[in-house]
Amino acid sequence: MSLVAPFVVPLPSRRATVRVGRAVGALLAPGDLVLLTGPLGAGKTFLARAIARGYGVEARAAVASPTFNLVHEHEGRAGPLLHVDLYRLLDSPRGLDAEVMALGLRERRDEGAVLLVEWGDDAAHALGGEPRLHVRLTRDGGQRSLAAEGPATSALERALELP
Repeated sequence: MSLVAPFVVPLPSRRATVRVGRAVGALLAPGDLVLLTGPLGAGKTFLARAIARGYGVEARAAVASPTFNLVHEHEGRAGPLLHVDLYRLLDSPRGLDAEVMALGLRERRDEGAVLLVEWGDDAAHALGGEPRLHVRLTRDGGQRSLAAEGPATSALERALELP
């Protein structure tokens, strides 16, 4: 548990979400881990698409939910970005860590792939350790917001201060 308060950003529109996502993507470097958490329908995949664009994944590349495939790989400015959705593995009889290890995600991260993981908050250890950024999306009525924690939080805060 972090002793530092998370950086909270209101997301009043899709445009605001895209702006934050692209800022996150611009900060990413090979081997980074970003965890996206929040309830169903909070906008994790929409944010993941914006992060992928910020990381340099071409606009013509479809960045869709990997719920059924578990992992989609995209090429970004500094190498592969793996967009992962662990929702279907949360209740696995083998256990989440075993399922994640079987996917080889830690090895891919060690090779320099960026891991962008939806529903991965309980799998950080199996994914190779603490994330560079842990993003929690919330929705309270019609209001959405994002709370970010991790080593990249200060850089994200500075990036979002720019006009």
